[in-house]
Amino acid sequence: MALPNCPSCNSEYTYEDGNLLICPECAHEWTLQSQEDRASSETITDSNGNTLNDGDSVIVIKDLKVKGSSTPVKKGTKVKNIKLIYDSSDGHDIDCRIDGFGSMKLKSEFVKKA
Repeated sequence: MALPNCPSCNSEYTYEDGNLLICPECAHEWTLQSQEDRASSETITDSNGNTLNDGDSVIVIKDLKVKGSSTPVKKGTKVKNIKLIYDSSDGHDIDCRIDGFGSMKLKSEFVKKA
């Protein structure tokens, strides 16, 4: 059985330790069962109710202020290759990279599927 890539850094060098899967590159630990359950039971939707998936492209639907930057992320900005965060405590459930801003997290209520 091939082990899945790390959900945190997408490394292919994961290994098993008991019932845990471990990434040697970023030290992320997870269980395969919890990852499968999460993917099947939780869904993250955009502002229009469309289901989002890892790797989708989305469009920002309103100007978003960015901490530490004098310019906002403008309405209509296309964000490619998103990664969903299922266990976020602050409500930011999309991890992405935006040109001109770098890596950041977004709330799915402020995007629509492209």
